[in-house]
Amino acid sequence: MPGISDRLKSLGVKVGGKEIKPPGDHVRFPIDLVLEGRIIDTIYGQTYLREQVFHLDHRHGYRKLELTPSIHRLGPLIGNLDIASLDPTSILFLDTETSGLAGGTGTYVFLVGIGRFETDGFHLNQYFLRDPSEEKAHLTALLGTLLDAGVLVTYNGRAFDAPLLNTRYILHDDRPPLRDTPHIDLLPLARRLWRDRLSSRRLGYVEEKVLNVSRSGEDIPGWLIPSMYFDYLRSGDARPLSQVFYHNAMDILSLVALLNHVSEMVDHPHGEAVQLGVELIALGKIFEDLGHIDDAALCYSRGLDSELPYDVRCEAIHRWSALEKRRSNLEVSIQLWQEAAKNKEMYAFEELAKVYEHQIKDIDQAIFWTESALNLIQSQEIEAFQRNYWQAQLEHRRERLYRKR
Repeated sequence: MPGISDRLKSLGVKVGGKEIKPPGDHVRFPIDLVLEGRIIDTIYGQTYLREQVFHLDHRHGYRKLELTPSIHRLGPLIGNLDIASLDPTSILFLDTETSGLAGGTGTYVFLVGIGRFETDGFHLNQYFLRDPSEEKAHLTALLGTLLDAGVLVTYNGRAFDAPLLNTRYILHDDRPPLRDTPHIDLLPLARRLWRDRLSSRRLGYVEEKVLNVSRSGEDIPGWLIPSMYFDYLRSGDARPLSQVFYHNAMDILSLVALLNHVSEMVDHPHGEAVQLGVELIALGKIFEDLGHIDDAALCYSRGLDSELPYDVRCEAIHRWSALEKRRSNLEVSIQLWQEAAKNKEMYAFEELAKVYEHQIKDIDQAIFWTESALNLIQSQEIEAFQRNYWQAQLEHRRERLYRKR
């Protein structure tokens, strides 16, 4: 009777390890076989650099890469930095790709994209960390360029890219190069300008909706990039990383185009760069915060002449009416408060009652707006504490007005 070994052999099962071939080595595709670039030698070893030059007529969406002179208007928005006095070649556009999106000391900055203007065009350099063991050389190759930056332009770089790069230098006992560098972070500006227009302020979404940029199928979502780098470290196959380099390069070009676009919006709020009424209202709030009252009033006025979401319109009327009140422009303020009263905005009734009592000296009109507000809080559902607050205020005002009359 055949044994179990014989029966397994008859089924084609190999017994033992003699006939089993060892697994083949991974096919390695180093980065220099995937993308054109060169090796940089440093005193700590080597790292890899890919270089591209774009002509200043190159269009990213509908924007050229040339640096607009109107960026000086952004100075007050980023801390009174005198951008106008800067040499354009000292402006560094920075975007990084990392081995993790949460940051921390265990996160490598494996790809650093740096763009800057030179006399022959816009230079985009991408420094690639081929292996974590080369990090010291990788950071050393970057150091001179980072230290020469007159101002840094990023997208969320103040909270992520710059601190993470500084951390990597500190871990290697080096001075962090970006600690005191003036910084233009375009994300906070994008939030202020497009909060009411865009559902997301991710750079890829902003560039598509605002700059009309269309990325090719070579692009990948940013959340995939850390795992792609770890796959590369395990396999040695750098071919998929061409998508990461493309993603990083597009981000850098978008920084330039977006800086130009935002600068033009601030410098020419009634020009072609401002496309919608919600953008005019957003600019009005920015100008008001900067103390540019005339510019703010004009933006509010023109913005309210266009189609606006209900909550944006209400906020714009509130802000513009308060602005005109500070300028003692009561005729405009009264018109705005009357419009707000139609929208059942309680502050408007109170403001109308006050202006008719104290400035116009029309007690009957002051009583009318006070009693209209009292009727309103009884007719609509509002929180009890709000009703109690407004009722006490308005009843006190009405009693005083009746005594005056």
